[in-house]
Amino acid sequence: MNSRILSAALRVRPVTVRRTAAPSFTAVRYSSSDAHGQESFEAFSERYVAFFEGAHDLFEVQRGLNNCFAHDLVPSPGVIEAALRAARRVNDYATAVRIFEGVKEKVENKQQYQAYLDELKSVRDELGIDTKEELYTS
Repeated sequence: MNSRILSAALRVRPVTVRRTAAPSFTAVRYSSSDAHGQESFEAFSERYVAFFEGAHDLFEVQRGLNNCFAHDLVPSPGVIEAALRAARRVNDYATAVRIFEGVKEKVENKQQYQAYLDELKSVRDELGIDTKEELYTS
């Protein structure tokens, strides 16, 4: 009797399988680097100048600086000037000084950094911004 039960239990029975349509998902990937595609340097500069001219609080200024300096290029003097004016507009001197530190890290050599300092000298004098080197002379 045990063999009959065992053979009945092991007997292959057809199983009905209901096939439901698999949910279809469309994967869309957005990346911040893809958002602007092949943006020209002039378009990049115009975009960030406009951004800094419209920034009205410290968070916006610092967010814009982080995004701007994250790109694989050195921002134009026009962008740096707009960022300096935005930092002083929100009354944050430390951020204004740090902008020059960011430029110093992005350029390839001391001559390029000096060229930025020379070109932005009038803006620095107008806004009363010193560089880190001027503040901490030994």
